[in-house]
Amino acid sequence: LFPGVRQAQWLTKTKLVEGLPPAVQGIMDDPAHGLQELEERAKHAVSHARLWDTAQVAPRREQYCPVLFENLIHICRLMSGKYPSLSKRMLARNCRIAATWERESILLQVRGLSGILMNSMTPIPPVASKEEILATKEHVLETFYPIAPTIDLQEVNVYKELNDTGQCFGDGYPYSHPHTLFFLESANVRTDRFRPEQLRAKMLMFAFGNALAKAKALHGNDPKVLEQPVVVQSIGTDGQLFQFMVFQLNTTDLVSNDGVKNLVWIDSDQNLYEKAQCVPEVRKRVVTKPAGISGFQPDTFKKFLALYLHGTV
Repeated sequence: LFPGVRQAQWLTKTKLVEGLPPAVQGIMDDPAHGLQELEERAKHAVSHARLWDTAQVAPRREQYCPVLFENLIHICRLMSGKYPSLSKRMLARNCRIAATWERESILLQVRGLSGILMNSMTPIPPVASKEEILATKEHVLETFYPIAPTIDLQEVNVYKELNDTGQCFGDGYPYSHPHTLFFLESANVRTDRFRPEQLRAKMLMFAFGNALAKAKALHGNDPKVLEQPVVVQSIGTDGQLFQFMVFQLNTTDLVSNDGVKNLVWIDSDQNLYEKAQCVPEVRKRVVTKPAGISGFQPDTFKKFLALYLHGTV
């Protein structure tokens, strides 16, 4: 998406709120959850991915980004001893999503691999109150006139309007609620990776697609304001910089710009650490910069963990 999140907002009829919602922020700020106790483990997770898990002098991004993700997920799973309901989660890889909707007079479809999808046996509760949802009626969506909001979308012939939450899920699958999407931008060459703004737009489109497909599976295809909104989260990273998102589908009535809008909270461009010095810097036989991780940001790790815990604590 060329204009990024602004275009994705129009396509999905969504109002943007900067920062994380109070429900997630509350998890971060509550010392009872003991998030700070895992900070040292998170530092080791970064060091393992960037410095230790390789025989190379410096690992490539395509190697350390997935390793860091697995390390952070492992730390999150340690919380299941304190919160047993966290064990009712499942990571699904290479699942395909398909969701179709009409926007003004345009038939739109989001379709493809939806990153790594964490599913849950129970849905995430709505993060916006009914009053906040009704207040979105006053929000005016940005237009791009004279540029069409679909300017850079791929135009294809659609023979079947699909709404599918994933080919890897069969009837009776117990982990049927989408919880969090993870997007790893691990290409080593910068030009092969999504820029942060593009990545956030992709995250929004696929969070919306998963929420819409789930809403239609639960409530049918008739456009309506949902009594029980569907919440889907998304986290994107290139192995250092993180993007956090919480999306709430309030309505499947997407044709016009009027009425209730959907909501998305985005916390952008959060570094987990500033630099990884893979080999020491030596000048005149003196180590001026030792190997190691510098500028570790505990709040970024806490946001990752809080999104994992959201819906359970």
